[in-house]
Amino acid sequence: MRLLDEALAAAEHRPEPSSATFAELNLPAAMVEVLARAGIERPTAIQTLTLPDALAGRDVLGRAQTGSGKTLAFGLPMLTRLQHNRAARRAGAPRGLVLVPTRELANQVAEALTPIAGAVRMHVAVVVGGASINRQMDDLRRGVDVLVATPGRLLDLMERRAVALDAVEVAVLDEADHMADLGFLPAVTRILDATPPNRQCLLFSATLDRGVGKLVSRYLSDPAVHAAGSSATPVAQMDHRVFVVDHEQKVDVAAEIGARPARTLFFVRTKHGADRLAKQLSRVGVQSVAVHGNLNQNQRVRALDAFTSGRSRVLVATDVAARGLHIDDLDVVVHFDPPADHKDYLHRSGRTARAGASGTVVSFVEPGQVNEVARLHKAASVSPLSTRVRPGHEAVREIAESGDVIDVVAESRPASVSMPARAQRPAGNRSRNSRRRSR
Repeated sequence: MRLLDEALAAAEHRPEPSSATFAELNLPAAMVEVLARAGIERPTAIQTLTLPDALAGRDVLGRAQTGSGKTLAFGLPMLTRLQHNRAARRAGAPRGLVLVPTRELANQVAEALTPIAGAVRMHVAVVVGGASINRQMDDLRRGVDVLVATPGRLLDLMERRAVALDAVEVAVLDEADHMADLGFLPAVTRILDATPPNRQCLLFSATLDRGVGKLVSRYLSDPAVHAAGSSATPVAQMDHRVFVVDHEQKVDVAAEIGARPARTLFFVRTKHGADRLAKQLSRVGVQSVAVHGNLNQNQRVRALDAFTSGRSRVLVATDVAARGLHIDDLDVVVHFDPPADHKDYLHRSGRTARAGASGTVVSFVEPGQVNEVARLHKAASVSPLSTRVRPGHEAVREIAESGDVIDVVAESRPASVSMPARAQRPAGNRSRNSRRRSR
């Protein structure tokens, strides 16, 4: 693993290659057209680095910051290879496999790849827990080219003989470190052992600890190693702040911020805490919804749809939403409860300031937590401005008055399945100092 760490460290300091357009990378014309319709013509940094090697059929180990365009970094070469090696679609036998840690990320990946796959007449299917396994089995029986899956549900389907992985040509591990955090590595190894030994493997991870390095050594053959930015460096456009607030005033301060004109995402530690805070905010007129692991897929989709449509301006989430959740124009994230460690802090915070936009990250810290959270921020390489606040404090009002008024729509696409293509290009670098009071 030491050699892999050294390779990633060296990759961070290599000069970035000149960026070619997607058309110049010899992607199928139909795929390039779909990207162009979404306003995407040039790859992001991680795509520029990894696409040539992945398109050439090499195994790839990649690391990049959240919101950097990793989905297309592995999705485009996978679909291109499958399109070139065209084979008849077989029931329950995908040729492309993407393993992800959460349902939200699975849906986001599938939504990003579906229009591109459709352009070359391929079918993308999703299998995750919390949804009907019978419907997923029916979808597999109809034939699938690319399967996006969480490890647990895929193992269930393998044990029921509803899916076989002997035809997989490209296997992808996305957010491998988070899969390790959730204890999925034994399931991942069982799944990869069921794929052909000569398949291509693309692995994206923020770190190589907790067993991820063993996955790389076991399943990647002479991988091309690429890193876009340091894993320890937060997104530059984030404004990190600490609000030191007494426990009994936290909900009041949260309500003041939650009533701002734009959307706000609050993170809490527990499932019950998410439900409790959403109810407390709703009681004082701040319409809020919660997302956590006790909800089934339909409940999660409804909650996320309410948030992205603007019908609820506040989403309260556990760390289940810290990865794989993309929401356009989300400019404020609040750590209502401190995260478990600095990696969770960065992934939670990474829901804002995506694709060149700016964003504000606020940590609520009770007086007895100040030293603990200071150590966490140091490990995350951030230096937040700390302010002792109470309801109505000037610093709280500044956040509460920020953001653009939401145009509420009756229905919208859920955040978990929003079109990440929009996240590939800067969102205009909207200033976090813009102020509009809610009418």
